[in-house]
Amino acid sequence: MIDPPLRLVLLGHPVSHSISPRFQNAALRAAGLPLKYEALDVAPADLTRVMTELASERGAGNVTIPHKEALAAMCARLTPLAHRVGAVNVFWHEDGQLVGDNSDVGGAEVVLRAFLGAKSAVVDITLLGAGGSAASILCAAERCGIRQVRVYNRDPSRAHRLAARFPDIARVALAIDEALAGSALVVNATPVGLVDDRMPVDVAQLPDGCGVFDLCYRANETAWVRASRAAGHYAADGEGMLLEQGAIAFERWFGMAPNRGVMWKALH
Repeated sequence: MIDPPLRLVLLGHPVSHSISPRFQNAALRAAGLPLKYEALDVAPADLTRVMTELASERGAGNVTIPHKEALAAMCARLTPLAHRVGAVNVFWHEDGQLVGDNSDVGGAEVVLRAFLGAKSAVVDITLLGAGGSAASILCAAERCGIRQVRVYNRDPSRAHRLAARFPDIARVALAIDEALAGSALVVNATPVGLVDDRMPVDVAQLPDGCGVFDLCYRANETAWVRASRAAGHYAADGEGMLLEQGAIAFERWFGMAPNRGVMWKALH
């Protein structure tokens, strides 16, 4: 049985950019729940200590970069989806034990279907990155029936390890040109562009007509999304995925769906 949360947090490093508190607190108010959702900047070396403190406070919450895989290793139990992804972004306590889940997959699935629609089974997409967020995209791609995902990472060994977990759809590309060729959608699952205007790939290299999905999000969107749209690509940042995964997390904590309309309004 889930232990009703007495504290709700978002753990990350950095985390000051996050807009999750804005919509989660709106959802809590709409549901009449007397809790406040707060962002905590936690360095990797402090994660174990903070999780111990949260256990004593019956804390629950979300986890973002760079803690998703580390927290998965700390959990007494993982949901089948979190185990498949190998990363946790939602946690709570159940019968006194730490439980981890992954709502990023559900959020990513909504966005991928919006980008690709009925074309999912006949297109290839490009995935930049090989961490926990990239694994969530691959799992969502499986659920959407996407034909092939070409994985590119600066460290090819990480790309190979990730692709080996999704052998039916994942293929490693050793060069960025190979990764991008003929792609219907290019997904950035790296932190590049999260805190500055760097871009994960030059817009001029993008295939004609491809979509651009940046898991990073910033006020007024990331530079990559803005530049891609200016070049004629349909582009979106991670805001939609963020809100949907947050709504799924809310359901895990409280056993009821939040008011998504209230959450969206709080963002805008």
